[in-house]
Amino acid sequence: MQKRISLFVVVILALFVAMTFAEVMGPYADKVYINTRMKEEIGLKDAAEGLTDVFLYGVSGPTLYGMPSSDLEKLEVYAIPSGTWSLNMNNYPGEAPYQAERDGEVLFNPFAIQEVRFAMNFLINRQYIVDEILGGAGFPLYCMATTGQPGTMPYVKVAEEFGFTAEGDEEKAIEMITAAMEEAAALPENQGRLVKGEKFWEFDGKPVEIRILVRVDDPNGRMREGAYVAGQLEKAGIKVEQAMWDRVKAITTAYYSNPADYEWNMYTEGWGAGATRRYWEHIVAQMYAPWYGYMPGGADPENWNHSSPLLDQYTKDAYYGRYLTVDEYWEQALEGLRIGLQESLRIYVCAQEDFFVANKARFESRFAYGLGDGLNAWMFITGNTVDDVLRVTQFSAQGGLFMSAWDPIGSDGFSDVYSTKVSRTLIDASMFESPVSGQQIPQRAVYSDVETNVVREGDELVGKLAVPADAIKYNPATDKWEEVGEGVTSQSKATYDFIFTKWHDGTPMSMNDLLYFDAFVAKWATQNDDNDKEFESAYASKMAEGLDITKGWVVDFENDRITVYFDYNFPADEARVAGFGVPSFHASAAGGTVCGSSWTIYEAIARLITDGSKSGTQYSISSNSDNEIDLLVPAHVADIKAKLEELRDAGHVPVQVKDTMTKTEALAAYNNAIEFIEEMGHAYVGNGAFILSEYDPESNFMELTANRDWAWSADYWMDIFAVPTLNINEVKLPTLVPAGKDFEIQVDLSKQVYPSVTQEPADEGDVEIYIGDLEPLTGQVTIDGDFKIKVPGSMTKDLSGTIEVVVKAELEGAVPVEMRKNVIFW
Repeated sequence: MQKRISLFVVVILALFVAMTFAEVMGPYADKVYINTRMKEEIGLKDAAEGLTDVFLYGVSGPTLYGMPSSDLEKLEVYAIPSGTWSLNMNNYPGEAPYQAERDGEVLFNPFAIQEVRFAMNFLINRQYIVDEILGGAGFPLYCMATTGQPGTMPYVKVAEEFGFTAEGDEEKAIEMITAAMEEAAALPENQGRLVKGEKFWEFDGKPVEIRILVRVDDPNGRMREGAYVAGQLEKAGIKVEQAMWDRVKAITTAYYSNPADYEWNMYTEGWGAGATRRYWEHIVAQMYAPWYGYMPGGADPENWNHSSPLLDQYTKDAYYGRYLTVDEYWEQALEGLRIGLQESLRIYVCAQEDFFVANKARFESRFAYGLGDGLNAWMFITGNTVDDVLRVTQFSAQGGLFMSAWDPIGSDGFSDVYSTKVSRTLIDASMFESPVSGQQIPQRAVYSDVETNVVREGDELVGKLAVPADAIKYNPATDKWEEVGEGVTSQSKATYDFIFTKWHDGTPMSMNDLLYFDAFVAKWATQNDDNDKEFESAYASKMAEGLDITKGWVVDFENDRITVYFDYNFPADEARVAGFGVPSFHASAAGGTVCGSSWTIYEAIARLITDGSKSGTQYSISSNSDNEIDLLVPAHVADIKAKLEELRDAGHVPVQVKDTMTKTEALAAYNNAIEFIEEMGHAYVGNGAFILSEYDPESNFMELTANRDWAWSADYWMDIFAVPTLNINEVKLPTLVPAGKDFEIQVDLSKQVYPSVTQEPADEGDVEIYIGDLEPLTGQVTIDGDFKIKVPGSMTKDLSGTIEVVVKAELEGAVPVEMRKNVIFW
């Protein structure tokens, strides 16, 4: 990859300079008011009646279109295939004889048997769930990649290798489960104990019973799904207890309890897409690999954990760029998925078409949103109401705004969908995935001079870029930034120019922020000895792997610039390379979530954990603790404030920045944070588009106030996102084709400029047509809205039976779209 400054970055800089002289900075709205409703129908009705501006919850098709037409006419609808349903299973103990213990009683866990879990793919009729429960507003799903999103086709093809079908095969599934149970019954430990009764399998004279955690707060969706799945399992001879639990109890048990406690067997999960995706290898890791923390045990060393070393290896290699070519990348990512599908601890059921709504009369225009994840932080920033006040309503069956701790450090902080959406408005990313294209684009860090040089020597990938000897890297053993010295090399490098403004408490942003957060990760993900208080195992399981990737920083304090040398290779996308190496303004282990606070808050939390608190509470950054730190809980906030006062009075300068920050700068920052907490009543000191100005957990109310010192205007981001997107309206082709005969495929295409939904015939774009496993046919749109291609019979002469035809269309800078059809060759 050659060294260069991308045209996109030049455009970013030009727009930024022009904007700073002309426009009101910050979001459109001066204020945002957030509340909750405990029923979807009430949230929708409030939006229609103008009692709220946006209902921040994706409802199902039957729920939305069950409204009176007079209400629907008042709503602007954003339809996004952003929701997915899956079944997550507890496979403890993961080995024969498949026995678990609960309350002193030995029980048999059928889901500890891989063959039983795999059979679930055939036992459930995904099409039934889509048609009867979702009212047709969705489609069957076999893996984590949402069909129709960019980059998903190879993953969907892997799922198809296993013979999964939309309708399933109930008879086959029951045969598979029966065979697996009979084999288990023949084990010496189970002989005479595990037997087939008249209706159910029995263990020690009692029915083998599993517990499904069913989301009672989703009565029209997953509650019905749970009942259906329970009925199917009972057909296979396994008795089911349907535990009707709310989201807090279900999620806490399924994700954070020890699987060995055997409190659950299956959870009817629902997922909201975290972003508009262009690449998916990190989602393979998240949804199938034990190391990522979403498998039974949660990668918490205090729990029993599912183990899959080969799957971990493949997904880590794909995640961390340990490949030389694009083909190797796909091999690692797809083999990881293949193992995950075979293990079947998480089985995907369907994608749900989510319908988000806003009151038409309240907005000047449509706002920005994620084409893959629906209404997100960009809705808050670009929601342009007629009076500059934006009212947002969340859905919560229990009434609470959030269900996870606002922990800016731990791996389970900000883990619910609403805290993720809100926090992203309060703090900025260095770079982020565009809601339109899924491509990495700059925010606080503008990249340039990206270069990669890596070769294979034996079995090792070796970087050939020389790291300057005076480049620095933090050493947690000595608590110093040290020069890396001679002879260090890296695979990639990139230079980042940072855009600094102020933290919400008035403290100027600076290079010290970046130095602090990088060193914080190194300290808390590295265990120096058995008594190291600045180490947390769950945090390390997420963050330690990345420590060796960074080889060194060349820091230019005068120009607010850092050149990073790091080991990561992604041949297909320079921006993604830059996005991987970019320094960050937080040190959170919460996956891809952008959350955090100023370094002063981090330092106070660290010292609370290591040195104790004024109240005597022992805090933690683990969700398994009774006192996981939370920036919104008054008692926690009081202890944070007291610790800040203690650090200020001691003249404390964090060791991470002791050579670059003056005592005067540190004292000023502590005072600003203390005054902010006294005024706002919480400890979330961000740097984003909004300031959290009021939070009342009793009335479930939150107020956000526009940050007019923000570096950008809402207009700026609307210009960045305003790219043409394509729609495939129709694909015409014969349903029956004699083998070896020519036929024609016609594609009707339209385009629109995001976020508008006004369509016109497409006059540009690239089209690819995939017929089964054959090489794709390609072409460009040359006639308005019409694309035709002749398929030669010589190409399809060896095909027979039902073959899937996939049509993909793409415009540069926008999310690709696709449509699928079946053709029968005879």
